[in-house]
Amino acid sequence: MRKTILILLAFASLLCHSQNRPLLYNVDDLPQSLLQNPGARIDFTKHIGVPFFSQIHLFAGSTGVTAYDIFNDKNPNVNQRVARVMNSITSGDYFSVNEQLEVLSFGWKLGQRGYLSAGIYQELDVFAYFPKDPAILAFEGNADYIDDNFKFSDANFTGEVLTVYHVGYNYKVDRKLTLGARFKLYSGIFNASSTNNEGVFRTESTPNGPNFYRHYVEGLNVVVNTSGYASLKEEQGMTVDQAVTELLSRSFFGQNVGVGVDLGFNYKLTDQFSVNGSIQDFGLMFHQKDVENYHYFGSYETDGLEPLFPELDNDEKTIPYWDVFEEELDANLTEQTLNDPYNTWRPLKYNAGFEFGTGMSILPCDYLISRRPRFMNLFGMIFSGVNRPKGPTYGVTAYWDRKINNKLRFRLAYAIDEFSLTKIGLMISKRFNNFNIYMAANDIIGYTNLAKANSASLQFGMQFIFKNYSSRTKNINQAKR
Repeated sequence: MRKTILILLAFASLLCHSQNRPLLYNVDDLPQSLLQNPGARIDFTKHIGVPFFSQIHLFAGSTGVTAYDIFNDKNPNVNQRVARVMNSITSGDYFSVNEQLEVLSFGWKLGQRGYLSAGIYQELDVFAYFPKDPAILAFEGNADYIDDNFKFSDANFTGEVLTVYHVGYNYKVDRKLTLGARFKLYSGIFNASSTNNEGVFRTESTPNGPNFYRHYVEGLNVVVNTSGYASLKEEQGMTVDQAVTELLSRSFFGQNVGVGVDLGFNYKLTDQFSVNGSIQDFGLMFHQKDVENYHYFGSYETDGLEPLFPELDNDEKTIPYWDVFEEELDANLTEQTLNDPYNTWRPLKYNAGFEFGTGMSILPCDYLISRRPRFMNLFGMIFSGVNRPKGPTYGVTAYWDRKINNKLRFRLAYAIDEFSLTKIGLMISKRFNNFNIYMAANDIIGYTNLAKANSASLQFGMQFIFKNYSSRTKNINQAKR
């Protein structure tokens, strides 16, 4: 049990970032903007994503520490480097990884105002706070921390792999307001979480006691929930190849399910100025199959080992002090392995922004231009966040979105979040007739030296996007009359 907890904590700490993608948010000619905001204004009548390549998203980051802080060679003493890092970061710092692979993506216009979109994507999300007190206790011991509490609540992480089936509907209420919603069915592949842990370990000086120190474990209550893990363990007789085959078989039809919803809107206050907002993954996962829970709880106090040295006959053995101590520990600190179902909330994401357009466009696709003008330059700001176990994480992004022509556009962004105060991002989207390809990268400065970067994000995708120019030409002629 104790080994299992340590392994899971180490796994979460090593893997462990924000999931919001501001470089694609509110881009009206990319279908992926509907995944960010189902109520976004769009400028196409049909789309078909290239399977497995319509969106590939990778993100990793950590607050308070970079790989360079630990692996730089200026100080050859690794222990000193690790100790310095552990003293500099807090239990509020975190590590995060998010990966998303779009398997299928398609959509088409319904009537004059509606647009139906659907698809499948696979997602990995790992988030862990730095377990400072347990890490210090394991790395440095308690000799220099007499009378300090080592809090087990610092051990706090979530990790999951799942497949998402979704269908959404985008509806233009009128020339100003667009609303949208997306229903999601989650198919769980793997989940591990340990939150809301309690308890402290403390050592007090007792010079007048039977020993120099007295040790306390008070109110210990640590729970690690897993689903999709128990059947993969070696003790179940499963080899590595069999485990990989089992995980792949769950990629489309996992053992546990959940439901969720996205909601969004876009409202044009004037022809040039609009506001928008969305929430994503307001949903719940129900873990009922292949579930294993590890529960460690209790309270205990001890003066440590108290060796006695009595005179013994030749046939007598010494007292088994360690065995006695371990028996007392097991009698007061209980560990259990259970198979109780549990539920987890998906990390709720939210966005709110505004946008201002300048430089009216005169492009072939600008139908009803007298009623709904489009602009070559868009300036905007996005406020985004993700709910996490200890509270939301935030970010603010300002951007300039430039349409070079009807087939080429780019977005240049500057963001401030908990990873960096100087995050510059770039998105480029290029069309070749009906085929579109885009690429986006956040924190471009960090790519010059990834070891010193607190975060890195990359997105890439390609799809076929169709615009009904014939009907638009008809609408323009009607508008002119």
